[in-house]
Amino acid sequence: MSKILKTKSGRILQVPTLAEDAAINAAAASDPDTPLLTDAQWAQVQPQLKRGRPVGSGNKTQLTLRLDTDVLNKFKATGSGWQSRINEELKKIII
Repeated sequence: MSKILKTKSGRILQVPTLAEDAAINAAAASDPDTPLLTDAQWAQVQPQLKRGRPVGSGNKTQLTLRLDTDVLNKFKATGSGWQSRINEELKKIII
């Protein structure tokens, strides 16, 4: 019987038994379109699986800031990185 786990976020996970896992792996191994990865190949893939935001520098503080809509739209229109560009413009004024 599969094991049921509940994560801290409340998600319910069903973990296969060893027999179920073996059956899944056997089915995957028998499919010519799904080659199994070696440990070396998997090690090369894993760094690409990282999700979420990159680790910050630790030099910034998160806050809520209200800006005029036209100011915000001008910065957003310049593409990604608009928050960093706002930060650079503020640095020019105070530093």
